[in-house]
Amino acid sequence: MISKSRISEIRKLHLKKFRDQERLFLVEGRKSVEMLLASDFGIEEIFATENFIRDHHSMFSHCETTLIGLPEMERISTLSTTPEVLALVQQKRNLPPIAESDPILVLDRIADPGNLGTMVRTADWFGIRHVVCSPDCVEFYNPKTIQSTMGSFAHVSVHITELVPFLKEQMAKRRILGAFLGGESIHAFDFRNNDILVIGSESNGISSDVSKFVTRRITIPRGKLKGPSAESLNAAVAAAIVMERWAEKI
Repeated sequence: MISKSRISEIRKLHLKKFRDQERLFLVEGRKSVEMLLASDFGIEEIFATENFIRDHHSMFSHCETTLIGLPEMERISTLSTTPEVLALVQQKRNLPPIAESDPILVLDRIADPGNLGTMVRTADWFGIRHVVCSPDCVEFYNPKTIQSTMGSFAHVSVHITELVPFLKEQMAKRRILGAFLGGESIHAFDFRNNDILVIGSESNGISSDVSKFVTRRITIPRGKLKGPSAESLNAAVAAAIVMERWAEKI
């Protein structure tokens, strides 16, 4: 069973300060933990209820699990609906290198954890294995971000770096596409496998410093069924539409 002091230690990981300090993060729920167990992330500890261990014993055949009651799980969880399984996971220090043939999704100042998690999940769906985030994006290890990936955090490498030097280096190797309200229609665009796609912040789009390195501006055409009234699309929705077209073309 779990002690009160251990509960207190785990609850600290709800805060970024302590996640950074301990270099740990939380993974909650059956689907996410299942994908975690098949990944190369280092697992510090797994907590599960008696019923969950009984019903999913095969999941834990190669790892130790700490038994925990639902009241204690509720105290350490960040979710509104208490999960039956939760893992403490080591943040990655080293990520696989990006090959010149790899497609890359670049995110500039994304502020919403749900949007970031959804874009990582969508990138995973379309086979994009590298996402590069500006340092002022919302934290990747935020529990809401991890939950929104629905386990795709285990498949996609999320790099945090200053975008200007990164894009400056990449310009000689590949095209840098930027999603803008005005640009070439994605329906006729000649996407390539090793393109870089830049998606800007929810409120301001791609920053001026980053836009200087965009070599081709692309856009999602407005619908023609009825006069559109929306000013723009949600960042995660826009990214998904472009990635779908990208994947179809290549």
